[in-house]
Amino acid sequence: MIILHADSNHPTLIEQLAAAGHENVEAYDQTPEEILENQHLYDGIVIRSRFKITREFIDAAPNLKFVARVGAGLESIDVDYARSKGIALFSAPEGNRNAVGEHALGMLLSLFNHLNRADRQVREGLWYREANRGVELEGKTVGIIGYGNMGRSFAKKLKGFDVEVIFHDILPDLEDENAKQVSLQELQKRADVVSLHTPWTPQTNNMINKEFISAFSKPFWFLNTARGKSVVTADLVEALREKKILGAGLDVLEYEKSSFEHLFLEGEMPEALQELLLMDNVIFSPHVAGWTAESHIKLADTIATKIIRHFGTEQI
Repeated sequence: MIILHADSNHPTLIEQLAAAGHENVEAYDQTPEEILENQHLYDGIVIRSRFKITREFIDAAPNLKFVARVGAGLESIDVDYARSKGIALFSAPEGNRNAVGEHALGMLLSLFNHLNRADRQVREGLWYREANRGVELEGKTVGIIGYGNMGRSFAKKLKGFDVEVIFHDILPDLEDENAKQVSLQELQKRADVVSLHTPWTPQTNNMINKEFISAFSKPFWFLNTARGKSVVTADLVEALREKKILGAGLDVLEYEKSSFEHLFLEGEMPEALQELLLMDNVIFSPHVAGWTAESHIKLADTIATKIIRHFGTEQI
């Protein structure tokens, strides 16, 4: 097959595909329009998040047999239309699930122990011990929303701590040795910590809002290493201000561009984000929870394996 690579990835991806007899075309600097002009030449396309695979794109690619996204989700692809055309879709949540689980745990421990704030203060010559008295994870109930690859990874990381781990998922019968499946209502009643691990879908868009937060029986810490648009920032800020949420670890933000490469949409910084950035009980990272040296290799290897397993070698 002739495979177009629209985004750069670890070299092992191209190396493995080439070894399997497939031809690779690297188009990292081409615009979506330039790629679209020649899409009829390619049998497959490998993307990350630089642009979307739309109905228009698919219609211009009569030979397209697959789209592979080197990442966890498929939200940048018109999934229903692609599948209606018989196009195979591949993603690689297995490749960065460990990284996401570790990142979520790191954020949680940093929040509990005020590590980011304390670090800044010491660098400024301030030695505030009582103000930085921490909270222990032992004895807490951690609630995970979404128990796919990422949620399971986080639960596994928590196994070494003396905590109770519960989760809610729209799919039944996912319980394992690391976490107990419960209703959303039970999770909202019991959780001290809430960690979001859902894909971005119409059902999860703006899911974490004022109504959702108000349904919790007690204040909680919140982690989001999933998708920014699942959280209404203004409602999160209000909950932090009112101490309904005690602190937040955010790897993703509502205002990210869909490519995940830049923070803001066009225009002035939203007021809610301005306030959020000033809160010292919130820690941020720039959508890098799954972005490690190891996951760089694992993601590429996972995609190469799936393509080769599905199509074999030297097929046209």
